[in-house]
Amino acid sequence: MTLQEQPNLRTRLDDAFLLRFLRARKFDYDRALQLLLNYHAGRKAWPEVFQDLKPSTVKHVLDLGFLTVLPRPDPNGRYILCLRPGKWKPNDYPFVDNVRAIYLTLEKLIQPEETQVNGIVILADYTGVGMSQASNPGPFLAKKVVSILQDGFPIRIKAVNIINEPRIFKGIFAIIKPFLKEKMAERYILHGSDLRSLHRNIPRSVLPEEYGGTAGQLDMCAWSRLLLDCEEEFIVEFCQPDPLEGVVLPDSMLFEGEQASGQDDDTFRGLRSQLYYCY
Repeated sequence: MTLQEQPNLRTRLDDAFLLRFLRARKFDYDRALQLLLNYHAGRKAWPEVFQDLKPSTVKHVLDLGFLTVLPRPDPNGRYILCLRPGKWKPNDYPFVDNVRAIYLTLEKLIQPEETQVNGIVILADYTGVGMSQASNPGPFLAKKVVSILQDGFPIRIKAVNIINEPRIFKGIFAIIKPFLKEKMAERYILHGSDLRSLHRNIPRSVLPEEYGGTAGQLDMCAWSRLLLDCEEEFIVEFCQPDPLEGVVLPDSMLFEGEQASGQDDDTFRGLRSQLYYCY
């Protein structure tokens, strides 16, 4: 279908790559092709994120502790992406650098077939988030981030757990919610400071001590090292000529998707052993 409908699109066509899009759209071929086009269109639409995208360019974000991936999956086989937006201050660096770090993390997470099938869970700790962080992205950036995650990337986000959210989070969510599909909006779970509520959704056995878990202290370095070790593969993937050069896409094909309706050597062992990359 890609070769027939978009013969000029420079994209990987190996099974391992295309299966990401088929699984993300439950093997609906038309929707999977749309997702593939959106995936590449997103890069063209937001060059600030995708130009020269490689781990070394977001090392400052990783060093700050803005994000990590917990080393063990939950009982459903889903890895947990832990975000800590309160660590970022607008004067430190542009918000778009956070988006770059998140995107690189998702690219690495989606490589194993198990993640493609099981999806991921997001744990967002809003400790320290104030007005400066809440007001910085704005509706325009929020819409672009949501568009890419919902309609432009082949990953299933099964739940978004929000903890330690301040009162102003209602304002933050009010900016995001209009761009969320109904199913995705329903997957947002607000726990406040109630760790027991969090543990009903994510078991203590995979959570670090900081969140009432039994999996040791939160390690912000292991995932950073894993990404930085993959510098060369990201250069091959993202630091190349525009794959959409010469391809004409109607406006309706950009993020069209579905319409919205009413700590030791064993760290990441399971993930690391499954990671592979096809060139």
